[in-house]
Parts: sequence; C-alpha cells; structure tokens
Amino acid sequence: MSILNKIKKLIPKKLFKGLQPFYHYSLIFLSAFIYRFPSRKIFVVGVTGTKGKTSVIELVNAILEEAGYKTSLAGTLRFKIANKSENNKFKMTMPGRFFIQDFLRKSVKEKCDFAILEITSEGVKQFRHKFIQLNSLIYTNLAPEHIESHGSYENYRAAKLQIAKALEKSSKKRKNIIVNEDDKESSRFLDIDIKEKIKYSLKDAKPFELNKNGMSITINNQKILSHLSGEFNIYNILAAIKFAQSQNIGMEVIKKAIENFKGIRGRVELIDEGQDFTVIVDYAHTPDSLEKLYEAFPNSKRICVLGGTGGGRDTWKRKIMGSIADKYCSQIILTNEDPYDEDPNKIIEDIVEGIKKPIYEIIIDRGEAIKKAISTAQTGDTVLITGKGTDPYIMGANNTKLKWDDASITREKIINLLKS
Repeated sequence: MSILNKIKKLIPKKLFKGLQPFYHYSLIFLSAFIYRFPSRKIFVVGVTGTKGKTSVIELVNAILEEAGYKTSLAGTLRFKIANKSENNKFKMTMPGRFFIQDFLRKSVKEKCDFAILEITSEGVKQFRHKFIQLNSLIYTNLAPEHIESHGSYENYRAAKLQIAKALEKSSKKRKNIIVNEDDKESSRFLDIDIKEKIKYSLKDAKPFELNKNGMSITINNQKILSHLSGEFNIYNILAAIKFAQSQNIGMEVIKKAIENFKGIRGRVELIDEGQDFTVIVDYAHTPDSLEKLYEAFPNSKRICVLGGTGGGRDTWKRKIMGSIADKYCSQIILTNEDPYDEDPNKIIEDIVEGIKKPIYEIIIDRGEAIKKAISTAQTGDTVLITGKGTDPYIMGANNTKLKWDDASITREKIINLLKS
C-alpha cells in the first residue's frame, strides 16, 4: 500500500483532500532536490495536448537521432535513455514520485543532448511538472478528456495551460513554444510571455496526399513521404519538423528521418501477416481520436472492435463513442477494455445508447472479440481495434491485472486463422 493510501485511512476525507496538494508538492520538491535539479543541465522538450503526444515525441526523437544527437525520451509507450529502452508498464504517461527526476538525472549522466517528455494534465494535478526547467514546449491540440478527474473541461484546459506557464517561468535562456495554429485553444498557449513562438498548420503541408498505406506532404516545396496514415499524423509530423527547424536541423536530415520512420506500436499500427484485409491496432480513446481514425480508412468496410472507456471514468463519452462507431462502422463488436471496479456490461450498455443501427454484438472477452472481427473480415475490409494500443494490462476489480497486448493477440489470431 502506498504512503498516500495509508495516510488517507488515518485522516478525515475533507482534511485529506486539502492536504493532498502539499503532499504532492513536497514529494516533487524532495525528488528534485535529491537528484540535484537535473533538468537545469539538459535541453528539455515537453509535449502536451490531448492527442498525438506519443507520436510527436517519437518523431522528434527520430529526427534528433538522425541529426546525430544523443536523446532520452519518456512517454506513454516507453522510457529511453541513450541506447537503452524499456516499455512503460506503469499505465500512466508521466510516472510520479521520484521517477521523472531520476530519469532526468540518468539522462544527464549519460550525456544526452535532449530529454523529450510527454507532460499530462494528470501529472500537473500532482505537480509532477514542477522543477522541470523546459527549453521547449510543443502543444498538439485540446479536446474533452479526464473531465470527471478534473471536474470540468475548463479545469482540464487550465491544467494544460499550467504547463505553458511552467515554460514561461523556466530559467532556461532561450525558450520556444510550438503550437498547432488550427486548434481552437491555440491562442491561449500563444499568449504566454516568451519571445519565440512558432506556429504550424495543415496548410504548411500542402499539397498533401493520404492513403491507408501512408502519405506524402510538401514542406518548403520539398516532397516528403511517410509510412504514417491519417490527417492527424500530418499535424504530428509538422510539430516535429517545426521543432527540428527551431534547432537548425536541415531539411535533408528531417526528410530522411521522417521517410525512415516506420511508425509507432499501438498508434495506427498495421498488423500484417499476409492476410488480404487490413488490420489496425490504435490507442484511440477519445471521441475525436476515434472519429479521425475511422475517417482515415474511408473506402472499405470497417469492422470495429470497441471498448469505450475504462471503468469509473469519463462516462460522458461512452454514448458519443457509440454514435461515432454507428456512423462509420459496418459492424461493431463491443468488448472489455479496463473495467476496474465497474461492471463491464454496464460500460457497454452506456456505449450501446449511441448505436442506432442493428450492427453490433457484445463479446466481453477481448481476445474472443478480436478473433470474431478477424474471422468476419473479407478481402479488402478494414478491422479497427481501438482503446488499448500498447497498454500492458487489462485492469479488473480490486486492481487485478491481466497481462495484455492488443497487437500480439491480434497477430496470433490472424496466424491461427490463416492456418485453419
């Protein structure tokens, strides 16, 4: 049991809630002090937003490595310092307590030139962004998420803006913020008091061409090919390019890095075992990201494996996600995701409220749901498996964990189907 849970049992609820900010702030200060404020010694790039953070940090990392820099990286998918990388199994993007400061100290010790971090609103709630001296912040977009945790969309937005304020207050001499100009909240992030403000927009990549196997974009009259799919990935690529240009990295290096970048596990990940239909595993877990994923595969029958949301959180979006699947999918298989202590059947009932057409079935066992989708698919169809991405566990009641990996399970189901 954690220190916080032990304290929680001893202190009245109202008093405990009031003491929480002090508790979290004290811990992050202590950790920064113990590890000797390591962010002062390294160029720190923060990436924040509702969607695209993992893709952007991986793209930035790829360009920096292509340019010959030594990097460290911490995000939803993995933790990497120099040449050593390990999967993130915390089920949180930004681990707390002493982890981040320890990570930054190790990055300094390994003489990394850049540390690239995903920074989240949940991390802000517990002051995990404090005592991280940022050099650069990349803002991707904002859409409703974690509403029940933050209390409102306005509170969620305010938490994200705290990250921009942290950049503003950073002691680093040269700082910049890179902002998606097309996002409705962009002006709030551009309003911070720093000199170097860089904007990117979809128009910066025109003319571009999209297909389910990749894309081509045009930057400074130069055509760049990418293995990534979907308009949303144009934004992710642009964010990384703008950062690279701010560091005086030339277009030849940028182009080579992007064209060699094969994609990210769990992010529009193509599972290809020689079958004659397309299978995609993706983390999409917000209404906006789900819709953009479905839109990226327009000219085929979509068979959608949908889990909705984790138990006890973001109940507001379940019906909406059901209605999005109803709009885009030819067949929907509703299944388990991370129910925690909530009845998974209740979660699915909430999703069903948004589905008007008789195109769904319920298979609680996620492995069996994936198997059904694979076995149903015909030549040219697209199977879209969403909600987990690279999540390492399915979380059940009383914090039970079932070891899981959507891509591995899906690959196994396809291989078995092709053998039969």
